[in-house]
Amino acid sequence: MSERFDLPDAVLPPLSPLRPVVAGVFAFPPNRETLGGTAYFIQRPEGNILIDCPAWTEAIATTLQTQGGVRWLFLTHRDAIAQVKAIQRDTGCAVIIQEQEAYLLPRLEVTPFQQDWAIAPCTTAIWTPGHTPGSSCLYHAAEGGILFTGRHLLPNQHGQAVPLRIAKTFHWGRQLRSVQRLRDRFSVETLHYLCPSANLGFLRGQRAIAHAYDHLAQLDLEAMQQVQPIL
Repeated sequence: MSERFDLPDAVLPPLSPLRPVVAGVFAFPPNRETLGGTAYFIQRPEGNILIDCPAWTEAIATTLQTQGGVRWLFLTHRDAIAQVKAIQRDTGCAVIIQEQEAYLLPRLEVTPFQQDWAIAPCTTAIWTPGHTPGSSCLYHAAEGGILFTGRHLLPNQHGQAVPLRIAKTFHWGRQLRSVQRLRDRFSVETLHYLCPSANLGFLRGQRAIAHAYDHLAQLDLEAMQQVQPIL
């Protein structure tokens, strides 16, 4: 299932690297330093959130400053880490990462969390181990509910949101259990969009997966136990 939806109008400077996703949420171009990962930016009156690391250039730093700066940088997993020191230096942001991967940022001031950690009343970090030990998602209760999934859930070639087992997957069984916990936690009413950090080309011009809970509900997690790694 991959339905199109209209992108919101956004007031951005010409040639801005930010691309609208839904109201108040923007995506960056893929970053080579994070294996082609897509970073996101949430605008909030209480402070903006950067999700994963965009390619850190003067143009991107300036753009974020014009949009209100960055209060928090949330890292979904270890492969999303790049130029964190420069981002923190230039923005003064707090860096949030699951505690099992905080050691990857020595000599940096970070805020580690364990299971769930509320950044704000409507925004929560959720530990979803499996892809990596500290793989995590960020839930933002706006626009029907948005889950930023890192590489925990990605679109496949049909635009369907799925967990993907690759050769370097840390623990496939734990990843599937993490998917089940998300399914138990959310509903059609509370989870409308998924924003993955990779495979966006399969979304054919879209930057998020709509009707997100339906995608989770349709997964046959028991059958997926037998899936072999993608090499």
